Amino acid sequence: MQKKGLAVVAVGGNALIKDKNHQTVPDQYQAAVETMAHIATMIEDGWDVVVTHGNGPQVGFILRRSEIAASELHEVPLDYCGADTQGAIGYMFQQALHNEFLRRGIHKSAATVVTQTIVDRDDPAFKNPTKPIGSFLDEDQAKIKMEKDGWTMVEDAGRGWRRVVPSPIPQSIVEADAIRSLIDHGFVVVAVGGGGIPVMRTPEGKLIGVEAVIDKDFGSAILACMIHADLFLISTAVEKVAVNFNKPDQRWLDRITADEARQLIKEGHFAKGSMLPKIEAILKYLDCGGKAALITDPEHIKGALDGKTGTWVLP
Repeated sequence: MQKKGLAVVAVGGNALIKDKNHQTVPDQYQAAVETMAHIATMIEDGWDVVVTHGNGPQVGFILRRSEIAASELHEVPLDYCGADTQGAIGYMFQQALHNEFLRRGIHKSAATVVTQTIVDRDDPAFKNPTKPIGSFLDEDQAKIKMEKDGWTMVEDAGRGWRRVVPSPIPQSIVEADAIRSLIDHGFVVVAVGGGGIPVMRTPEGKLIGVEAVIDKDFGSAILACMIHADLFLISTAVEKVAVNFNKPDQRWLDRITADEARQLIKEGHFAKGSMLPKIEAILKYLDCGGKAALITDPEHIKGALDGKTGTWVLP
């Protein structure tokens, strides 16, 4: 088997939750089984792979349980929610990969690294929290949370009050060397879950957890830079990227350069909450010397790697 190189594969929310009717743990595991089968094909074709993933809904579930149990148990801080989900999702991915490797006769093992991501204490996001998390509260409950716990709460279009937290830009991945070492020793690695657990480094070099949320594609891009990945693949809900999306002159993109991507961003082609951060994360990876990036859905990963579909972004 000829080696193809090292790929960081960032899988989207559809890797675990297909729709609102399939959110239970068994449902999530079944979705993981399907997604990991496509990752196993990459590995069978000669790629070394680090799988990264989101964790938004899973963190939401933990926060909701914490809220319901608040009269009996301590609440769970947000950074610990991130750590919990990295372990649980890593367990699902590891088991799915193990069973798929067994079925195919692939002699590989998967390991999950609980991953911390350094953020800058001076990041402007800390002065302007924007990422909504947790349940909707009424105004009285929101005021108690703001006074007692120091939360930032915003009123959300008449639906109630909701907590917002910072979403700082990731600076580096604490466990990057460990992840690279595992890859070099033949492991498939699951890492940077939810973009990594946000931490700050004190002047003495100590790490402290921060209640914030990191974009998983940005965190994955930083990892891809630090471990010198040959490919950064973002697996999402679409087979290809489009411009003029859902308009009569919609056009699918097969292959673009980083400069062309920047121009398309300037022209406003990518939606702020969906495709824009993915393209920006890819540009971050290419700017640090990355070789190639690819966007497609899980079912088309093999076809895209064979050049038949997907959207390639090149330096």
